[in-house]
Amino acid sequence: MDGTPLSSHKHADPSLENSKQTASARIFNELLQTILSGQLVPGSKINEAELAARHGCSRGPLREALQRLEGLHLVLREAHVGARVVSLSDQQLTELYQIREVLEGLACRLAAQHMTEHAKDELRTLLETHRRYLEDGGHQKYYPQSGDLDFHYLLIRSSQNALLLRQLGDELYPLLQLYRRQFRDSGYQQPQLAFKEHLHIAEAIIEGDGELAEILMRKHIARARKRLKYILTT
Repeated sequence: MDGTPLSSHKHADPSLENSKQTASARIFNELLQTILSGQLVPGSKINEAELAARHGCSRGPLREALQRLEGLHLVLREAHVGARVVSLSDQQLTELYQIREVLEGLACRLAAQHMTEHAKDELRTLLETHRRYLEDGGHQKYYPQSGDLDFHYLLIRSSQNALLLRQLGDELYPLLQLYRRQFRDSGYQQPQLAFKEHLHIAEAIIEGDGELAEILMRKHIARARKRLKYILTT
């Protein structure tokens, strides 16, 4: 204890704390979208003073937001250097996709066991949306997926495994989006093949064949990893 009577300690104003948390959450979401959209490119330095002025906030909420982004492996802090957007490396890609291959394969196996009829209808509707997109001129790029419009996210959610959803959806998904954006921007895609593989995976899940669904998803992710690795090394 510091010797000060407990009654004389000032209690934090809840409204000020909530305001700080709200500001931090707003800045986090804004910075997240800035990074994922490519406005802050991989490897670029983060100027805290400039960002604080741009987002109209103090350094405190900004640093909290940067800490959250660091937790998602989107921002890297280095001693005597400061913070920067993470660089996309071949090694990081390999590690991310190795984990993703195993966990999403498991998610498909579980989805085949637990997917509800409503979720199956959602899956069919989603794939029909993607099919129309490709037929209506989106043949150069696959459907721009995110959140509930993402084929992979829907299957992970349908696994009904909260830990799996948290690890894949919350922790790995943002970093994965960085790689996906580079994949889309490269012009080196095979959207029709990706869609065809999605259809086969969905068919296996809807039919309740978890073993086949897991195998197909693992092959699908392994192929994507090889193509992304080619982009990063050429």
